[in-house]
Amino acid sequence: MSVDVDTVRRIAKLACIRVEDEQAASLVGELNNILAWVEQLGELDTEGVPPMTSVVEQKLPLREDAVTDGGRPDEVLANAPERAHGFFVVPRVVE
Repeated sequence: MSVDVDTVRRIAKLACIRVEDEQAASLVGELNNILAWVEQLGELDTEGVPPMTSVVEQKLPLREDAVTDGGRPDEVLANAPERAHGFFVVPRVVE
């Protein structure tokens, strides 16, 4: 895929970025270099390579999934500016 000045202007318009005419010419080369690099990545053989979420292998710590009620409503509501019947009171937003 190759990018020309008109494509750069269209991309800039879609991204709501102001690009001057002299900048557009230099961006053509930069975008073409980026696209060529991406095409090179497509040529790599990734058969048998497991999908990764990070470049560093890591195992996330797991905890037991237990449902609790919290059991501390007084502590939770201690800093509430206004409360009633164990709940936060908030201003009405729809009248």
